[in-house]
Amino acid sequence: MKKTHIIALVLIAISIAVLISFMGNVTTYDTIAAAKEKPGKAVTLVAKIDKTQPMDYDPVKNPNYLTFTAIDTMGNSIKVVYRNTKPTDMEKSERIVLKGSVKDGLFECKDILLKCPSKYKDDLNKAKENAGATSYNSADATKDAK
Repeated sequence: MKKTHIIALVLIAISIAVLISFMGNVTTYDTIAAAKEKPGKAVTLVAKIDKTQPMDYDPVKNPNYLTFTAIDTMGNSIKVVYRNTKPTDMEKSERIVLKGSVKDGLFECKDILLKCPSKYKDDLNKAKENAGATSYNSADATKDAK
């Protein structure tokens, strides 16, 4: 074989090895039921806060301890323990992304990402209300233009 063929084969092998190593870092979202089946393994959950259950956070007693119940899209719930300060406006968030692992039936959360409510949702509802209340007459627009 020629020297250039050998170099090309080595470069292709290195490229394949790099791609395979990156595939191990690809994160997928799991359900709570799937996370419970993998205790101790790092998972990422998309859920929302169960507002019918109490949220335990006392910044005077321990500012680095937060517990709440999370519900996924399948309706499964799990108690979450977060050992860091509570994120600002967490209650207003529509959805939350939790990274951590299940230990002893609890989700030990390492990181919380808040999905903010859409700031355009209320504007859209107001626009629909205004559109129904105010009718636009093209004849009036023609008069105003003259």
